[in-house]
Amino acid sequence: MTRTASSDIRALRSRMAGPVFAPDDAGYDTARAVWNGDIDRRPAVIAECLSPEDVAAALTFAREHALELSVRGGGHAYSGTGVGDDGLMINLGLMNSVLVDPEGAHARVGGGATMADVDAATQVHGLAVTGGVISDTGVGGLTLGGGMGWLTRMFGLTIDNLVSAQVVLADGRIVRACEAEHPDLFWALRGGGGNFGVVTEFEFRLHPVGPEVQLGFFFWGLADGGAALRLFREFIPTLPLRSGVLVGAGLSAPPAPFVPEQFHWVPGHVLIVAGFGTAAEHAQAVAPLRAALPPLFEFITPMPYVELQSMLDGSAPWGAYGYEKSLDLDDFSDEVIAVITEHAGNKASPLSFMPIFTLNGAFTAVGESDTAFGGARTAHYVCNIQAAALDPESLATDRTWARTIWDALRPLASNPGGYVNFMSDADENRVRTSYGATKYARLASIKTRYDPDNVFHRNANIKPA
Repeated sequence: MTRTASSDIRALRSRMAGPVFAPDDAGYDTARAVWNGDIDRRPAVIAECLSPEDVAAALTFAREHALELSVRGGGHAYSGTGVGDDGLMINLGLMNSVLVDPEGAHARVGGGATMADVDAATQVHGLAVTGGVISDTGVGGLTLGGGMGWLTRMFGLTIDNLVSAQVVLADGRIVRACEAEHPDLFWALRGGGGNFGVVTEFEFRLHPVGPEVQLGFFFWGLADGGAALRLFREFIPTLPLRSGVLVGAGLSAPPAPFVPEQFHWVPGHVLIVAGFGTAAEHAQAVAPLRAALPPLFEFITPMPYVELQSMLDGSAPWGAYGYEKSLDLDDFSDEVIAVITEHAGNKASPLSFMPIFTLNGAFTAVGESDTAFGGARTAHYVCNIQAAALDPESLATDRTWARTIWDALRPLASNPGGYVNFMSDADENRVRTSYGATKYARLASIKTRYDPDNVFHRNANIKPA
């Protein structure tokens, strides 16, 4: 945007209720900021929207001035696709309201809300929807790619609990997508990412959860890595469905009060088990784990659900430099375990590790073609290789670390394309591989109907057919 276009920016301000920022304006740097400190891009203009009508006005402005469009929800994506250079950035951060209907067990959530916003509102009523494992994760990006977290085994992915979505399309129309209205768009939104429009409101089905849950945190050193991962292979399938589980391969023990001081920042392998029943049920569920291979330390305690949702925030602090790759694994095979144990300790930053998500239970109850989710609906693991650091030099080292592990695991993967929400560099081949030929073709056809000019392309992009 040149200086001569300042009158155009004034015109956009006159069309919108929310603030509009040019590069010289106070507040511009705050508005363009995203989680990943490795991303430093400068849009020509930023539209902070307060309503679907504001979004429609911003889209029209971008089209009239041939500006590339980016859409920022919570801003937590490693890829930083929510902000671009020289284009128009739609910032939904002010659209973060959460309206809960406790009797109907539903919530209407603004497109700029974070999981912390959702949990704070829903837990007042002892309700929740499947979310991520970092509290400042944006609901929009999380949901549109699938959405997995502690509740996946009980209630499926976030998209499996999506009832409807209010969407501003590329041509500025505002529609509601659900099973009865625009069902093709509704199908595509459930896993197809931000390819089809700007979602300004999500309606979710909620479930009774908390407010108190049970936590089990078990830590083994790198020397016991092979034995620990083989134990995880045997133990995880035995867990009751009223539990959530996350593997942290190569995790450096945080300097938290529950971690013995001699283990602060020591790398190892962690199994975190969240229990959603009684303390007695949780103790019984984790007893075989403790008996089979005593960990270096453990922490078993009740805690509020909102604390469970934020307990890993320190592994991904705002402003950290980040990069990630992912793939799907059918199991912790001996070959997979060998790769993980060989490379887990070779990182430079204590923030880098491999969070591995368990997808089974309610996740498998949804049909393969019922949603656009990129990945099989059979029981498997999603292995995210997360490079995160507080300085660019350590990130450069750990970016290589992440790519080395991904290359070694790729021949062993059931879906080497991986989860679209975990793609820092989403090239076309990886996106196609993630969805598979049939699902990708259906998404491309829907893309042609709703965004034929590929306006929404700063994402794990699906090109129009």
